[in-house]
Amino acid sequence: MSAAQEGTFTALRTQLQDAAAAFADGPGALEGILLGIVDDVDRAVREPLEIFPVCHHSPASALAMARRLREKQPKVVYLELCEDMAPLLTELRNCRLPVAVQAFATEVDGFPAEWSPLSVVAPVTEASAEYQAIAYALDTPGVELVLVDRSSDHVYQWDARGAESAEPSGPDTPAEEEAALHGDAVGVEIGDLRPRFAELEEHLLRHGRVRHWSEWWHQYVELPLGDSDHDTYRQVMLLIGSLFRRLAPGDPRRVRVDEDRERHMWTRMREHLAASGTDPADCLYVCGAFHAASRVAEFGVDGADTFEIAPRTATKWQHGLIPSSHAAIEAQFGLAAGSVSIAATVWAKNVGRTRVEPFRLAGQAGAKKKAGKAKSGPAAAGPAVPGSDRLSGFLQRPPVLDRLDEAELLGWSVEIVRAARRNGYLASTADAIAVFETSILLAGMRDRAKPTPYDFQDAAVTCIEKDTVPGRRDVRRLVEIMMGGDRVGQVGYDALPPLARDVHDRLAPLGLKLQQRGVQRALLDITSRPELEKCSDLLWMLRYLMPHGAARPIMGERRLGERPIQESWDLALGTHQRALIELGYEGVSIEQVLEQRLRRTAYGPQATTAVVLEAVEDATLHLRGRRLADELGTRALEVLAGERSVDGAPEVLRRVRRLLAYYRTSEPVLPPWIESFVKTGYAHYCTLLPTAFTDEDATVRQVAAMLGFLFSMEGLALSLGCDRTQLELAVAQSHPAEPAKTALLWAARTQVGGLSRAELRARCDALLGNPMVVPAYPRYLSGFLHALEPVPALADFVVEAVSNAFARLPDPVLLPWLPTLIGTLRAGGSELAPLLIREAGRIFPARLEALDAWVPPWRVQPDQGAVPSARRGSGGRGVPLLAAHPAACDAMARLLGCEGGWEAVEPGPRGAALVHAHPGTATALGALLART
Repeated sequence: MSAAQEGTFTALRTQLQDAAAAFADGPGALEGILLGIVDDVDRAVREPLEIFPVCHHSPASALAMARRLREKQPKVVYLELCEDMAPLLTELRNCRLPVAVQAFATEVDGFPAEWSPLSVVAPVTEASAEYQAIAYALDTPGVELVLVDRSSDHVYQWDARGAESAEPSGPDTPAEEEAALHGDAVGVEIGDLRPRFAELEEHLLRHGRVRHWSEWWHQYVELPLGDSDHDTYRQVMLLIGSLFRRLAPGDPRRVRVDEDRERHMWTRMREHLAASGTDPADCLYVCGAFHAASRVAEFGVDGADTFEIAPRTATKWQHGLIPSSHAAIEAQFGLAAGSVSIAATVWAKNVGRTRVEPFRLAGQAGAKKKAGKAKSGPAAAGPAVPGSDRLSGFLQRPPVLDRLDEAELLGWSVEIVRAARRNGYLASTADAIAVFETSILLAGMRDRAKPTPYDFQDAAVTCIEKDTVPGRRDVRRLVEIMMGGDRVGQVGYDALPPLARDVHDRLAPLGLKLQQRGVQRALLDITSRPELEKCSDLLWMLRYLMPHGAARPIMGERRLGERPIQESWDLALGTHQRALIELGYEGVSIEQVLEQRLRRTAYGPQATTAVVLEAVEDATLHLRGRRLADELGTRALEVLAGERSVDGAPEVLRRVRRLLAYYRTSEPVLPPWIESFVKTGYAHYCTLLPTAFTDEDATVRQVAAMLGFLFSMEGLALSLGCDRTQLELAVAQSHPAEPAKTALLWAARTQVGGLSRAELRARCDALLGNPMVVPAYPRYLSGFLHALEPVPALADFVVEAVSNAFARLPDPVLLPWLPTLIGTLRAGGSELAPLLIREAGRIFPARLEALDAWVPPWRVQPDQGAVPSARRGSGGRGVPLLAAHPAACDAMARLLGCEGGWEAVEPGPRGAALVHAHPGTATALGALLART
């Protein structure tokens, strides 16, 4: 290297050394930092392999990149992007930007299971330097594009979980759905140029008179570098990267990750140069300015080969393109709301002003003109060595005052007032004038000759937004939309994974444009068009697998054993394109993904019997076949045998009843697994019943569900070999203390046969007649209400008990219980309320005028005089009809082989035999009445 080249930055070093001595009272840390920055810049610009520093989503970087690519025309472009994402880049031509290149893994091998699913995204916008490099390399013959950054697998190997994904959010992050397009994926980008020293960023924002970092970068970097030459751009970006790098706090984890990335990239580039024999002068290395000012030993084509790249884990990664948006990029990387949209607007203005022809992929969706080809011309020979020091002049030059473009600012002011009026604001022409003048005033207060979009935004909020926001969008959001809006990308059909293309093909009979964003209505008349039944099956599977709103049924439902007739759907597959694409990472067909999801649910560590039975029902509903349903049913049997609680008993009962009804009507015989399930469940719940009655954690509804399983499945269980003695012993061993469970036990004993209706009614009357128990009587009624689940035959008795409670309980006891009654009926309304309503309709009079004379049947006293008279007329005790016509009994006796004849019966005493036998009581009562 010549002496002239070695002394390129001598003057700048001298000035910075003098400044450090003046401000720090002598050489020291400040001098080391300032001179070190110059050394970093000098080292980078002298590298034989030209380093092109960029900032992610920077219009100035994109413009400088397009200009440099046309001048240099490199043969190899090294790009700071995950090396395993290279095959996806050719599919960008089938998409409308912005989109994100994604690496996705659902099954992890080598990482903790709780990390799953793993997701890494790299968003790409048209106003980004990496897109210019990609478009140039892919559309220029003879140019090779090499991705040199760590793989997606190494992202998780090197970083702790969530360390990169938990980026700081901007203060104005939009709360719309587009901001979540990337989900919880780890984001990788080129050129994360933001100070990691909080005090430095605060200092820059305060002295720059701006509110956030995006505004500072726009004002003090984007605008000055927009028209600069290549050498000035490189040196300034290297200076900024070195400054932020040297002032960054020493976070060991983050420093280690940054340096490992730099070692990885330089190692990959040296390997490629050695393998291909390419001259470094014909190459271009595109990386973030932060990494361009690297000081690792592996830096440069002549650096040390001491870094060993660790092998990847056995995790299987899937790669694809997902739609992105400006809001999603801002939310993921902590940028101010609207900054990416403003960058896109600035990019379009720069292209029109400088007339630099940007690169666009041939056939790129959304491009306003055909893709530009690289103009042929002599390539720049040799490495990009600066001919002079451009930093000194740039740092000493006063800011160029861009004169006010009144027409542009006036157009902004009129447009924001029009947008505000459309959104409910009472804005007028006076507000447009106020916004115009306030924008100029704010720019002057901030030492700017021309208002920036951020100044205009502040002025619009000040002048238009009053106390309340009449619509869902405030003025700040309206300005963001006006400046370019939240542009949402779209992945083209050809770039979709096989599963997503298959979904679009199978839904083609609907005749909808499913790629479009927004909600579309699909009407399916399956009766007249039977081919639409397959579309219906697919839509129900999509509803199960995709987020709410992607496929939402308006009319129609899917139940076991029913066939669809007509359905209506609201579809938003274009809006939820990311979710559909990620389904394609899990399988090649929607049925395969659904089967995997059901198995994962059923065999999960937290799976309960109710959850597995739900999976069985879903498999039967959506996949039709018996294979998976039988497998999952066997799994439900295993889980039931290992459960020791009754928490899921209501859900188990509901689903088993539904599956039994389905199999009994659609299958010639019951599946073996459900027969085993009934046998095991009968024994299982008989064993747990006594404990559940006394367990405070077991609710009345859960115990009632257990009894419902035992009583409703009793016939099938006994036919399969179960013993009813188990149930009788379980009921006899139950001794609850809680009133509701006590009433439930009485109902169970009535069903088993250990308690008659008369005894049950007598116990309830005794409770109502005991003043000490009356306050607790509503709790007994709650138990009887829950008893309708296992013993629906008690519906008439429950109506009687509730009616007696309303008639006899005092208001201080009855009124507080009414909300409990309503809550109980609402919780089990689909099963309990119809039983009570039907029984009440049978008992109570149907007409209002008959209510006054109506007497409840349980209060009707039998006619005591009719029975003795009938007996007197019969001529004696016994059965008069048989005595009068003995021929039928004689024939039956001969048929059965019985011998003997009719016996004569002595007539009994006439009248009330008890009174005649013991007249003392009646005599005493007569004497008492005579005295009164």
